[in-house]
Amino acid sequence: MKAVVMNGVGTTDVMKFVDRPEPVLAPGNVLVEVAAAGVNFMDIGVRQGMAWTEMPNPKVLGVEGAGRVLEVGQGVRDFHVGDRVAWVYAPGSYTERLSIPAQSLVKLPDAIDDRTAASVMMQGLTASHFATDFYPVQPGDIALVHAAAGGVGLLLTQIIKLRGGRVIGRVSSGDKVAVARQAGADHVVVDTEGVFAEEVLRLTDGEGVHVVYDGSGPTTFQGSLDALRRSGTFCWYGPVLGGPGPLDIMRLPKSIKIGYATFFDHIHTPELLRSHSARLFDWILEGKLNVRIGGEYRLANAAMAHTDMASRATTGKLLLIP
Repeated sequence: MKAVVMNGVGTTDVMKFVDRPEPVLAPGNVLVEVAAAGVNFMDIGVRQGMAWTEMPNPKVLGVEGAGRVLEVGQGVRDFHVGDRVAWVYAPGSYTERLSIPAQSLVKLPDAIDDRTAASVMMQGLTASHFATDFYPVQPGDIALVHAAAGGVGLLLTQIIKLRGGRVIGRVSSGDKVAVARQAGADHVVVDTEGVFAEEVLRLTDGEGVHVVYDGSGPTTFQGSLDALRRSGTFCWYGPVLGGPGPLDIMRLPKSIKIGYATFFDHIHTPELLRSHSARLFDWILEGKLNVRIGGEYRLANAAMAHTDMASRATTGKLLLIP
């Protein structure tokens, strides 16, 4: 069986396409043939030593994907051989076959294809958490969405629009403007230096936005603060690019509310995982949520996918196809 492992912490040079033993099917688990695996910034963080440090190397990368059930373990009743399934956190997903706890799986509707499912689980549930739980967008709210042409940004923009909000999207280059607008962004600001706040204030008649969704790292932190209105909400996410450093809570401006959003708080039970996933699938089937796949790579080319994602030149979701 082929898989992509990391032999140590570092650049993409530590990633190797290797033969691995077939997975052992434990009680409560399901053996799945992987049809598509999602590539996420989390995977880059793992490779760089920011997570999974307790797991010895070599270890298989990846946490997200979709495929078909090959076998069910003892005690599993909700899944059967032949079922099409998807998952959002099953460590070791850059592989051809994987043993996954049944509680981490969701069944796929017939009309949702594998690539779409693998594209929407991590980023779709993340965007859902941001716009429906962390800050429940209300009709008329104005949101600033960073990396608006990325996988999370495109889905987040659409969910905000579904809830009646307006979106100011920030992108890093002019060739991403059309992609952000296609997702529904009302205005798009091109910026690479973190000097977008003045334009955001102009677009909001000096008031600022109700909420900022910022996963772009320290460069944009101050600008995001400046772009908020009084009592606005700052949703910070994305640990791979680093944090803003120590904060003096008494120096935060305009009575804003600030927090670090973690999508596991959105799906902390199997029931929530399945209900929130079902809502995403319904939106897709109803034509309300469009999933953009920005690149597909052979499993052997996972290192290239990491390089392309880190370059910030891609749009939408990147997938590995075993």
